[in-house]
Amino acid sequence: MGSTVTTTEPEKTSPASSRPGYGQLLRTRGAWTFLLPGFAARQPFAMLTLSIVLLVQHTTGSYGAAGAVAAATGVSMALFAPYSGRLADRYGQRAVLVPGVLVHTLAGLSLTALALAHAPLWALFLAAVPTGASVPQVGPMVRARWGVKLQGSPLMTTAAAFESVTDELTFVLGPLLATALCTAVTPAAGLVTEAALTLVGGLLFAAQKSTQPPVSADSGHARVEHTSALRVPGVRVLIVTFLGIGSVFGGMQVSLAAFTESIGEPGLNGVLYGVFAAGNMLSGIACGAIAWKVAPHKRLVLGYTALALAASALWTAHSVLLLAALGLLVGMCIAPSLITGYTLVENLVPAGARTEAFTWLTGAVALGQAAAVTVAGQLEDRLWDGAGFLVPMAGTVLALATLLTLRSRLVPRPGNRAVARGVGHRVPVTVD
Repeated sequence: MGSTVTTTEPEKTSPASSRPGYGQLLRTRGAWTFLLPGFAARQPFAMLTLSIVLLVQHTTGSYGAAGAVAAATGVSMALFAPYSGRLADRYGQRAVLVPGVLVHTLAGLSLTALALAHAPLWALFLAAVPTGASVPQVGPMVRARWGVKLQGSPLMTTAAAFESVTDELTFVLGPLLATALCTAVTPAAGLVTEAALTLVGGLLFAAQKSTQPPVSADSGHARVEHTSALRVPGVRVLIVTFLGIGSVFGGMQVSLAAFTESIGEPGLNGVLYGVFAAGNMLSGIACGAIAWKVAPHKRLVLGYTALALAASALWTAHSVLLLAALGLLVGMCIAPSLITGYTLVENLVPAGARTEAFTWLTGAVALGQAAAVTVAGQLEDRLWDGAGFLVPMAGTVLALATLLTLRSRLVPRPGNRAVARGVGHRVPVTVD
């Protein structure tokens, strides 16, 4: 008498998949159905902080108040993002996205109305917390969808690189769009547009039910248990690693602004940060086009060592050209570490917890960035010009020490991949 079991059905690839490329990735069946709405829905993520700063500064006249409200939004997002990911793994992305998008839109519009009404600061904080907590975690959800489409395919590294480049492009375009809207239209236009894009893009993304990861359910006599991604030792190591990456983003933002101000050329801030972002994008594109033969955990150690060394040299730069060169180098070292970290999730974490794992890493970057902005600002105020560059050095060196000590936890155990795929795209198969 036969019994029914479930197996994984990965996306079928051609023999050419041994040489992964972006063209092949983008020809993956059904990819564009979630990529286009996903890009629209994640664009507001990069607009939110700056839109809040510009609006609140306009209505209060205080950059301190504006930064505090924006920080409250960022911290609440970082703290609540993993729980959003866990709920998405358990109940499905659509079940979490639809109410989350509605809450975020209402909270963002409420914050806008309160700021325009010159409400007290405590009221702005009350609105900022749900605004940040409900930010849709579209980037991690897109990565989880790639994981379903490409299980076991060499294109997984290419997909991770593609998503890293998309994130970087988002963080280049988002602030530009927010600045243009707030300065050329009205200070409230940035936050209103952010809410509108979140609503439209988020609902369109949620409507793509065919590509969302399947939700584990009762299978015969056994019930699949939902385990938090945080219980996977390798995920905890990656969180520390990504906190260090966040310290680079936050430290660079503050320190570049302080450096250009100190030399009387504040307009160069955007140019220098653009060079840093360009290095990140270019190395991300290159990283995804390479058919890697080195194991991901070894690539992460090598890439992160290069990042720590490059970040440790930032504070020595005393000219625009040298700082631009070092910024380009640091940017080029970030993308490989991000991409490899996200790639490791596919090997370490069961499919039923991957969205949560991705949100832990995204939240770690946001939290590291928020902490770095605060510390770097204090160092620039209290010490010498350029002291804020010590923050990326300290953050990456400490994270590297953790990574080197616990790198064995990033090596998948023999049963990990089987477990991960056993909760993937399942097709009933009859066996004797």
